[in-house]
Amino acid sequence: MKLIKRIEGEYYSAVDHFNMWGAMKVKEGESVRTAVAWSHFLPDGGAKMKSSSRERLYYMISGSITVRGDNEEHTLTPGDSLYIAPNENRDISVNNNEPATMLVIIVRVD
Repeated sequence: MKLIKRIEGEYYSAVDHFNMWGAMKVKEGESVRTAVAWSHFLPDGGAKMKSSSRERLYYMISGSITVRGDNEEHTLTPGDSLYIAPNENRDISVNNNEPATMLVIIVRVD
């Protein structure tokens, strides 16, 4: 077991994200294939369209974001979650004039 307190974690800026900062709670290497992070977006924050070879699960803690794929769009509010398959394109934009926070679970697919 590994306890990670609320104030613990390694802060990072994600590639192709803007007006966002994150706190990595569990890094690849500490886990066999899973990473867990908090992502905090400012009101004008988001992420550019891209894909990843890893599975992702977004769980909204506060605020609201819109996630767009190639042929779909989803608005997430607190308590909502969204699964993103490997190699699936997505971009993120914050809704309204409030910050947004989500839990991000990333799983390496072998």
